[in-house]
Amino acid sequence: MHRPTLTRLLPRPLVLLVGLAVAGTAQATDLWTVARDALDNDATLAAARSGFSAVEAGRDVQRGTLLPQVSLGGNLTHSRTYESQSGAALPPSQQSGQLPRDEDDDVNSLGVNLDASQALYDPARRAQLQQAERRVDRESLSLAVAEQQLLLDVAEAYFEILRAHDILSARRSQETAIERQLEQARERFEVGLIAITEVHEAQASFDLARAQRIAAESAMQVSFEALERLTGKRYESIDGLAEEIPIVPPEPVDRGDWVELAMANSPMLQMAEAGIEVARSELDVSRAGQLPRLEAFARYDYSDNDRSGASGYNSGSQLGLRASMPLYTGGSTQAQIRQSGFALEVSQYDFEAQRRDTVQQVRSLFTRVSNDVETVEARAQAIVSNRSALEATRSGYEVGTRNIVDVLNAKRNLFNAIADHAEARYDYVLGLLRLQQQAGLLDAESIQAVNAWLRSEGAVSLELPAMANDDPVMNIGERPRSPS
Repeated sequence: MHRPTLTRLLPRPLVLLVGLAVAGTAQATDLWTVARDALDNDATLAAARSGFSAVEAGRDVQRGTLLPQVSLGGNLTHSRTYESQSGAALPPSQQSGQLPRDEDDDVNSLGVNLDASQALYDPARRAQLQQAERRVDRESLSLAVAEQQLLLDVAEAYFEILRAHDILSARRSQETAIERQLEQARERFEVGLIAITEVHEAQASFDLARAQRIAAESAMQVSFEALERLTGKRYESIDGLAEEIPIVPPEPVDRGDWVELAMANSPMLQMAEAGIEVARSELDVSRAGQLPRLEAFARYDYSDNDRSGASGYNSGSQLGLRASMPLYTGGSTQAQIRQSGFALEVSQYDFEAQRRDTVQQVRSLFTRVSNDVETVEARAQAIVSNRSALEATRSGYEVGTRNIVDVLNAKRNLFNAIADHAEARYDYVLGLLRLQQQAGLLDAESIQAVNAWLRSEGAVSLELPAMANDDPVMNIGERPRSPS
């Protein structure tokens, strides 16, 4: 199938220039390279990874509460007391011959204590540890969802660039073809072969084609910037999609098999199921709040002071068991149990909603991809048919059986068919990746398989006005550092 190229278009002052990569330029970037850049630099995924590490640290915090607890305390104090007594403070029988006396007493004291405890039976803390472990499981699945979503986002952004490029090629070729028709109409009008109305018709069609070309240029620039957001990098050019790619129904070919794959592999569904386990462990924590607690403890105390000039020290130690059990908490424990029970119901309903949504999404995407296979073929045939129709209309126009409006419509139909064919090809590729994501099968191998369909010969480049490397829009700055 013949495709219009940019070399056939007339030069125009554009804000951006889209072109095919030529020999001697920098090597174009492929989808797999962009995906790896995104996995390394995407801020959202980096936040998800840090969130997972935080949840793991939370599990270690809960585990620590079940291990021995040792604390050391001490104090060093200086105290001064002043005592003043007079005869009026003594009984009358002792006041004769007594003089008032004042006394100062400075005392320095030192105290040290060492406490140790070990939980022997603490169902609340053990339930909290189990809950923390369930949260780690859920967070790991959340991280898998984020990674799959990023791979899909990269593929969508990448192929949206190629889609915008193909549509722009069609729109610019359409603009050039209609401009030539407008020039011919003006020439025919000047020699009196046609009426001025046909010139106006050609001018209107040219203005519409120009507006469509400008919109396509804008879409092209926006699509490149969307890719930058995911990777934090600018790419001079990216590989294009090959002319011939395997447009075949998804494997397996049965829709029910895809649903079964999703039920077994979808990380979104597994994350919802893990949420049930987290809520169930929260209910265990609430119930454990009414159970007894037993711990062993040991304590050593040492104290020394220089009161009244005496020397020496005091020391003592304790070793024993300590038990406690809540008898009445104002009803808060039972309220927490009810609250956790309702939260468990919420998580179960959320899982059912996610299961239904996954089934519906898989079925819809499977049907859409299967239909895209036929749509691509039909769109390709539409190009052939519209090209033949254009040739026939041109012949009729030359002999006077067709007017210029028929020719303009035939040209517009041809270039619309070319754009629609490009749309169908990219809809098929992205629909296949979305289906794999919903089924939990989207991974590096999926991206590499699609990457094999790309060709550097059809690389697409975007040349923008010169910008500084420290563009604040895309420069994400220095990576955050973990606290030491």
